[in-house]
Amino acid sequence: QVQLVESGGGLVQPGGSLRLSCAASGFTFSAYGMRWYRQAPGEERELVAGIGNFGPGTNYADSVKGQFTISRDNAKNTVYLQMNSLKPEDTAVYYCNAVRTTLIGKTEYWGQGTQVTVSS
Repeated sequence: QVQLVESGGGLVQPGGSLRLSCAASGFTFSAYGMRWYRQAPGEERELVAGIGNFGPGTNYADSVKGQFTISRDNAKNTVYLQMNSLKPEDTAVYYCNAVRTTLIGKTEYWGQGTQVTVSS
């Protein structure tokens, strides 16, 4: 079955770094664009970063440009989010998303999320 499994979250001090990973299975990973979203308590889920199915095309929310880097390894069916210079406002649950749009329609999968907490 389709699975997106995030890992790498945790507690980090302000200014620190984390790298999130999302391991995909059960679908043709290379055919899907991949995105990272985040949702802070009481806030709506927001798109953080996206990458095309073969890269290197990427896009970022203005709030994380120059701070976060998304990448993918199609051989490992994995997408990454390198997060540097973390701030308390980066605290959220981070979700991995796979999306493919064809003439038939859109297919989308979500991971279960991983908590990132930035605090001293």
